[in-house]
Amino acid sequence: MSRIHALCLLCLLLAGCGQKGPLYLPDSPDRPSHENR
Repeated sequence: MSRIHALCLLCLLLAGCGQKGPLYLPDSPDRPSHENR
């Protein structure tokens, strides 16, 4: 189960970094687009 959980976390991280993730919104004034990377 731990391996599957790790894979899910990795997928979420990749999705958040590659696409518009809920944790890193480019429209968010607190986090500039250049710092979003």
